[in-house]
Amino acid sequence: MTEFVLVAGAWLGSWAWDEVVPELRAAGHGAHPLTLSGLADKRQVPAGQQTHVQDIVGEVERLDLRDVVLVGHSYSGIPVGQAAERIGDRLSRVVFVDSNVPVDGESFVSGWPDGRAAVEASIAGSGGFWTPLTAADYQGQGLTDEQIGRIVAGSTPHPGATLTEPAVLPRPLGELPATYIKCLLDGPEPNDDVIELLKSEHWRLVEMDTGHWPMFSRPRELAGILCRSGADS
Repeated sequence: MTEFVLVAGAWLGSWAWDEVVPELRAAGHGAHPLTLSGLADKRQVPAGQQTHVQDIVGEVERLDLRDVVLVGHSYSGIPVGQAAERIGDRLSRVVFVDSNVPVDGESFVSGWPDGRAAVEASIAGSGGFWTPLTAADYQGQGLTDEQIGRIVAGSTPHPGATLTEPAVLPRPLGELPATYIKCLLDGPEPNDDVIELLKSEHWRLVEMDTGHWPMFSRPRELAGILCRSGADS
């Protein structure tokens, strides 16, 4: 049995996986959706990026999980990638869902040469938080109006320090067994960092014909990919 630890991206909590978790459990796996500090029901908890890394490592250790597949969506690929290196032989595989990946010494906004100023301005003007997207921002991503409504209603401001603190990687990310899921409606190609990592013999690419939030738009298909990725390990 594979134990999946599921971490959604910016503004979202464990609730984002509500339609994926039953699929994984029905297939005989453990599924552990995690809310990171500063978000959703933990929104009062101060958080930086390393707080989020420790949230993930701590959950694996608290539950004493083995044969772990860490799943990071969007922003959360950055703390998940760091946590994957820190849980040692508990790790079976890491899955990046249309996500950013950590680069040693670089932050989430480091890779945003055009949008960095806008993100940092949003954080500065919102008391240290990144303001959630509006419904209009989710158009063209394969989501129904009902799905968009759920995302917008459940989103909470994202702690800004998690976006500006640098990642810390003790060894190359390409050495980890990994699957990268590219959601094609969000762009046909992964970013340059991911393209380079996919040259590793330990990494594989899977494409989904949907948008950036497949846990809402294609939960059953996503769960199937996750199950297969666990079997690949």
